Parts: sequence; structure tokens; C-alpha cells
Amino acid sequence: MLNMNIVKKSLVLALLAGIGFSAVAQERVYLIDGRDVVAKSGFGLCWRDGYWTPAAAAADKAGCECDKDLLPAAACAPKQAAAPKAAAPAPATVKPSGEKVTVAADALFDFNKAVLRPEGKAKLDDVVAKSKAIKLEVILAVGHTDRIGSDSYNQKLSEKRAAAVKEYLVAKGIEANRVYTEGKGEKQPVTGDKCGKSVKKSKSLIDCLQPDRRVDIELIGTK
Repeated sequence: MLNMNIVKKSLVLALLAGIGFSAVAQERVYLIDGRDVVAKSGFGLCWRDGYWTPAAAAADKAGCECDKDLLPAAACAPKQAAAPKAAAPAPATVKPSGEKVTVAADALFDFNKAVLRPEGKAKLDDVVAKSKAIKLEVILAVGHTDRIGSDSYNQKLSEKRAAAVKEYLVAKGIEANRVYTEGKGEKQPVTGDKCGKSVKKSKSLIDCLQPDRRVDIELIGTK
């Protein structure tokens, strides 16, 4: 399975032939070219690398340019204050926007499974509907698991879950080359300390860790 960061870079190169964009060190969370200019899609969306988070974007000097709506107001306030008061209003344009949708974790997968539940399919039908409401550019699907099991096993399971989501979305009419998948294994749980620290398999622990068995889905396009 292709690593999502590599796929993103390849897509950017394909979309922006002749410019040669590349990923930069971890302190930068957007793809930039040799001129330190952020790479953007045909719809004006900045391309993020695998280290992107809202907090990291706030620290990146391109954060306000790329994801102003996702950052705290204070993070971009200085740039707003510095704008010339007498500047003429910019012409009205279509504003690119990205929408992140996290599919309900308790509806997608059973413990140790990568087969979609019927309830999970219904949730993905909602994702398909949302994709049709925008001018879709790409869909990113990131699979996750709970902490029960080995790291290597959970990595593979998370990739299979992301692939299962892609297969279903494609079957519903979304172009395969617009859906990119990645597995994060057990690295990004959402349960925190809620379930304690035990790794011994039990029904109570399996039930408690259900929210970690999920696929995060991000739709990117223009409204």
C-alpha cells in the first residue's frame, strides 16, 4: 500500500508539472518549492505533509495563508491588523475549503476485523453524499486500531480498514484515483486514559476501546 505522504507529493508533482515541489523538514507542515512558496492544488488548497496538525499549522509561517479558518483568531490577528486600511476590497472569489469528517467509530468495524458493518456502510453513504455537495478534489482515509495486539499486526489491520473504506467509496461512484489511504496502527488512540493501561484482552477492555477502531476521513474540495 502506498504511503499517503508519498502519494500526496506525487499528486502535487503531477498537478504542478515543471515547478518541482517537495516536502520540507518537520518544522514546516506544508509542501514548498525552492523559492519557499507553498504548493497549492488547482483549487488553491495548500498541500499538507504528514506532520500537519492545527497546532503545527499555527506555528508554520504559512498557516494563516493556508488554514486561517482552522487556527485561533489570535494566531492571524497581527497579519490582519497590518493590512492597509485604505486597501480596496478584493473581488469576490470562490473560497477553497477543506472539510474533515470523522466517521463514527462504533459503526465501522468489530474487534480484530476489517470488514465494514452494515451501520458503517450507512455512515460511508453519508460521506459520499457530502462529497457530492462539493467540487471534490481528494479524499484521505486514515485507518486506526486499538492497542490490543502487536504493533506490526495493528499496522497491517489499520491499512486493511482504510482499504475497505476506499473500496466501498469507489463502489459508490467515487473515482479511485481521488481516494488515498494510510494506516496509523495503534499510534493515535482517541480513548486516552479512559480505559486504563491494561493490554490484556477482555470483553470490558474491548468494549471500552471501540472508539479507537476507526477510519478518519477527510474530504478536500471547493464548496
